[in-house]
Amino acid sequence: MVNNPLRREYWHEVVDGFRPAASARAEAPVTTGSTGGDSLGDEKNGFMGAGTTSYEMYNYSNSSTGAGGKGDSHSLTRDEAGSGVMKEDVDGHPQMNKDLDVRHLLTLAVGGAIGTGLFVNSGAALSSGGPASLVIDWVIISTCLFTVVNSLGELAAAFPVVGGFNVYITRFIDPSFGFAVNINYLAQWLVLLPLELVAASITIRYWNDKINSDAWVAIFYAAIAFANMLDVKSFGETEFILSMIKILAIVGFTILGIVLSCGGGPKGGYIGGKYWHDPGAFVGETSGTKFKGLCSVFVTAAFSYSGMELTAVSAAESLNPRETIPKAAKRTFWLITLSYVTILTLIGCLVPYNNPKLLNGSSSVDAASSPLVIAIENGGIRGLPSLMNAIILIAIVSVANSAVYACSRCMVSMARIRNLPRFLGRVDRKGRPLNATLLTLFFGLLSFIAASDKQEEVFTWLSALSGLSTIFAWMAINLSHIRFRQAMAHQGISLDELPYISMTGVSGSWYGVIVLFLVLVASFWTSLFPLGGKGADATSFFEGYLSFPILIVCYVGHKLYIRKKRLLIDVADMDLVSDRKVVDVEVCREEMRIEKEQLAKRSFFARFLHLWC
Repeated sequence: MVNNPLRREYWHEVVDGFRPAASARAEAPVTTGSTGGDSLGDEKNGFMGAGTTSYEMYNYSNSSTGAGGKGDSHSLTRDEAGSGVMKEDVDGHPQMNKDLDVRHLLTLAVGGAIGTGLFVNSGAALSSGGPASLVIDWVIISTCLFTVVNSLGELAAAFPVVGGFNVYITRFIDPSFGFAVNINYLAQWLVLLPLELVAASITIRYWNDKINSDAWVAIFYAAIAFANMLDVKSFGETEFILSMIKILAIVGFTILGIVLSCGGGPKGGYIGGKYWHDPGAFVGETSGTKFKGLCSVFVTAAFSYSGMELTAVSAAESLNPRETIPKAAKRTFWLITLSYVTILTLIGCLVPYNNPKLLNGSSSVDAASSPLVIAIENGGIRGLPSLMNAIILIAIVSVANSAVYACSRCMVSMARIRNLPRFLGRVDRKGRPLNATLLTLFFGLLSFIAASDKQEEVFTWLSALSGLSTIFAWMAINLSHIRFRQAMAHQGISLDELPYISMTGVSGSWYGVIVLFLVLVASFWTSLFPLGGKGADATSFFEGYLSFPILIVCYVGHKLYIRKKRLLIDVADMDLVSDRKVVDVEVCREEMRIEKEQLAKRSFFARFLHLWC
């Protein structure tokens, strides 16, 4: 029955990454020529202009048919076994391998999102805002994130290109805005690699503080470099193992936290909601102070969730983008959100916000100030603090590993849309972006300042360069989705032609944009007038808000460089054809009808899981 075009197995065989070589050209995504206008600039300024195929700018599609293009002079080549691995694009350059499935995409996002934000930085957030602030802020940010992953799922399933949203912002909003957001986002991952390596070396001090920190940095640096030199399938398996350890640790701490809260530990007795009343649910004596504490935690919450967008960064390397990306996006959201909300609720019950150990760490990434470790120590359980520190170490290394992956793929996408030098967009015959990976690792050498007494000051300002980049990226993703839908309506394209449709729709995207904008306003206030301060503080402001003026400078500088005054790409000129996954509307409708009939026969729980996961 595999040859039945109405069965899903047929399309797995024919369309979604398992196509035989003979059908590769026939089934390849459609590309077209330039959509004209000044939506993407011109050749003089390094951007696509009239008479240039969209492939020459984006360099992702499998064929080119646009006027003035190079035609279909090169067909796709695949390996002897027909594994579906892309070897060359139309210009004869290697493409990214398509070896990632749902579990790889999910664990890549988990690897990037669950790290110091949950295990360490949550302690500083607890001391600043109190246990109620933790739950409120993380839940609010998670509702925004649900709209983001749905918008991202729709765009990435329709346009499975290298770098994902880096390309969508440039194509659907404005090249200058895309350049500014992409530079900020890239800076975040560049800084994160050395920051996490330093955090790993600090974590080792829990057991041994006699060995020079740079020795540990060298070991972790070499391991991460080796992992990222593997092919994408092997890298995905490595990250899968590391992420599974973190997930098991979260499950284990959840069970332990409930036991400790109910008085099942060696000491401490029944705790319950004691610390929500004494010292209190919020930090501060007045309503104004409590509200400021609540607002100060928002950026920490947003930063801790950063990495969930990696499902789209990995789009071009997934086996079946139409099916895997939406599933991976939704499952990643639920896994990470439930992990954060559950652990943070337990932390608020087990550790009072005025516990002095929360601020005793040598830096913001010192596991000694982890509320999870403090909770276990307060419970009087021997041996487990060391185990938790070991898990935190694994989590930190996993985030550093994901940082190299994310940064190199972003460099590739930005190079191919002319935001970075073209040599960074090259991919070797095994589908690895070696130039981009090597540059990322070169920047990671900053981690060898771990032994310096100035490392905290250096990383404070490096982090400030991209402190708000996650919020900018999420807002841009939702805006890209809004503009994409507007262009579809204007150009008369039906939603039936999309492989996946966002559950939250355009209204959800607007909700995400508005709430994230309010988070930026709250961050502006708390950065300029920090908690405990007597007035405006310039140092505090730039530590928390430096990335915003950098965003403005990048945007204005790019506008002046390309000499284009238009603020947004016109919906009539927007390219909705290049690199888009081709969907046979009639076959898709028939597949959906059959799927609905099959789902109707299943239990309510099965239907619920299918819809939301």
